[in-house]
Amino acid sequence: MSNEATHGGDDNNDDDQTLELLVLTQLPKANSWLKHGVTLYQNCWFPSHIIPNIITFQKQFKPKDEDIILASIPKSGTTWLKSLLFSILNRNQHYYNNDQHPLLTTNPHHLVSSFEFTIYSNPKFHDLSTMSSPRLISTHIPYASLPDSIKLYSKSRIVYVSRNPLDLIVSLWHFGTAHPDRRSHEWTMEECVDEFCRGETMFGPYWDHVLGFWKASLERPEKVLFLKYEEMKEDTFGQAKRVAEFVGLRFSQEEESDGVVEQILEMCSLSKLKDLDVNKHGQVRPNFDNKLFFRKGQVGDWINHLSPSMVERVNNVTNEKLSGSGLSFKMA
Repeated sequence: MSNEATHGGDDNNDDDQTLELLVLTQLPKANSWLKHGVTLYQNCWFPSHIIPNIITFQKQFKPKDEDIILASIPKSGTTWLKSLLFSILNRNQHYYNNDQHPLLTTNPHHLVSSFEFTIYSNPKFHDLSTMSSPRLISTHIPYASLPDSIKLYSKSRIVYVSRNPLDLIVSLWHFGTAHPDRRSHEWTMEECVDEFCRGETMFGPYWDHVLGFWKASLERPEKVLFLKYEEMKEDTFGQAKRVAEFVGLRFSQEEESDGVVEQILEMCSLSKLKDLDVNKHGQVRPNFDNKLFFRKGQVGDWINHLSPSMVERVNNVTNEKLSGSGLSFKMA
């Protein structure tokens, strides 16, 4: 190929990128607790500043059959599930040396990177080809926006964690009001509820997100495991065994007898992780403190923060949106 032809190809790529950026600037925008706001792309309200990362991920990611993708809408128990999945996958290396377990010195979000926030924010520094198998990667991207390479053309598995909308709203509000990228003026709980009910929350609408993975789990149970945060809190032992079996690493009778499951659960418990120095003082990203990810983790804490009218509004919308799906959530 001549230099001229090669150069022409580069020009075409530059033109495509310019056109893409132009289209992005014309997409609908909405206010958010994020100072960058949110942008409607593929029927989802994404944080505006990461949409280029998402597009790159959709175009470039090449899954492997052994990949395990942890999916969630924010504030659904992502940090806990990252810790649990990492420990289950790596238990042969770290179980017998609990005093050297990576979770003791490394935040779960550093152990399990995000497609949109980490890997495709700067692919040069996050080479997926160097990751050991099975690769464990996380995302908040809804099922509909995942590339077909994941959904249709690989045997990679998706573990999805959901949470009841009332507790999620409260967790999101606490997270947003303490976040370094929050907007300058106060973000009230009333505003948070209003944005949530309109669907204009990051990676929302909430109902589209949970229903996308719920329906996929019913249609392809070998592909998508749908977890509920409330059930994980209620039966942590049973849910951990369920996760391990789904990813192909079932706990053996010997492991159960030796207390391996209990030791993993203790290592991954919120009380343990919250008290670690790395999660009190470290940072996930510059000016983004690890402690933001560890608050109460309780089921039913919404009763201490939401007014009866807020609860009624959220419940009415939720019942309408989830009607006929077979999906429901325990609120306390």
